[in-house]
Amino acid sequence: MFDTHCHLNFKMLLPNIDDIIQRAKDAGVTRIVVPGTNVKTSRNAVEIAEQHEYVYATVGIHPHHVFQVQNSDIKTQNYNSNLKSEIQKIEALVKNPKVVAVGEIGLDRHYYQNTRHVNYQVTEEFIELQKEFLREQIELAKKYDKSLILHNREAKADTLSVLSKKWDPKLAGRSVFHCCEPDEELLIFAKEHNMYIGVDGDITYRKDKQEFIKKIPLNMLVLETDAPFLHPEPLRSQPRNIRGPNEPKNLKRIAEFIAKTTNIPLDQLIEATTTNAKSLFAII
Repeated sequence: MFDTHCHLNFKMLLPNIDDIIQRAKDAGVTRIVVPGTNVKTSRNAVEIAEQHEYVYATVGIHPHHVFQVQNSDIKTQNYNSNLKSEIQKIEALVKNPKVVAVGEIGLDRHYYQNTRHVNYQVTEEFIELQKEFLREQIELAKKYDKSLILHNREAKADTLSVLSKKWDPKLAGRSVFHCCEPDEELLIFAKEHNMYIGVDGDITYRKDKQEFIKKIPLNMLVLETDAPFLHPEPLRSQPRNIRGPNEPKNLKRIAEFIAKTTNIPLDQLIEATTTNAKSLFAII
C-alpha cells in the first residue's frame, strides 16, 4: 500500500519516526509521502525522505500558514517581499531528487478554533494572499516537473478559478485533491483534468464521503492517512491517551472500509491505488 499523505514531519510523529515506519511496513504500507506545510516542515520532510528509502517528500506553504506571512507585515503590508522570500526557500528545496511534489498548497476559508496564529481571521485580503502563494507554487511545480498536492477547504470556487487559469497539460495525471471534499464540481474538474482524489480516514464516519466515493472511478483514487490526524473508526472513538496519533499503519483500515463500501475486492483496490499513487508522483 502507498500512503500518499502522512505528516511524519509533525512533532506528534517525529520523535518515533523509525518505529512508525516499521509498523507501517509490518502493516503492508511500503511507500509514504511526507508533505510540507511551511518552510520548516518542508525541510523536515526532505530530511526524513533522505534517510528512508521508500519515503518521499513534498514541499510547500499551506494556505493556513500564509497567515504568518500576512501577520508579520501587517503594519507595512509589505507582503510581496515576504512572499518572494518564502517561495525562494521552497524553490531551493524542490530541486532535491527525493521531492516528488509541491504541496500541501491551496486555499482555505475555514475558521480554525485551534491555531498557533494569533488573531487568526479569514479576510478577503488574506484569501488574495493565499491565491498569490498558490499561483507561485503551481509555477514551481511546472518549472521543476513536480506533482501537485492541493488543499481546498471551504474555498471551492476560488480554488477552481485559480486552477483553471494556471492549468498546464503537464499537470494532468500529476495532481491530487488531498482529502477531497465530497463535491460534484470538484469531481467533474478532476475528471476533466485527469486528476486524482485523495481519500482519508474520515470516510469511515462521514456519510457524505461514503456516498461520494461510490462516484469516484477506481483509476482516480489514492489513499491517505493524513497522519497524525483523521483517525479512521473505530480508533477515532477511543480516548486520545489510548489511540495515540494516527499512523500510516492505519491505511489498511481505510482500504478495508472503502473495499466494503464500494464492493471492490480488497486486493484489487490496494493494487489499483498503489499503481495510481506511483503514477501521480512519477515513481517507478
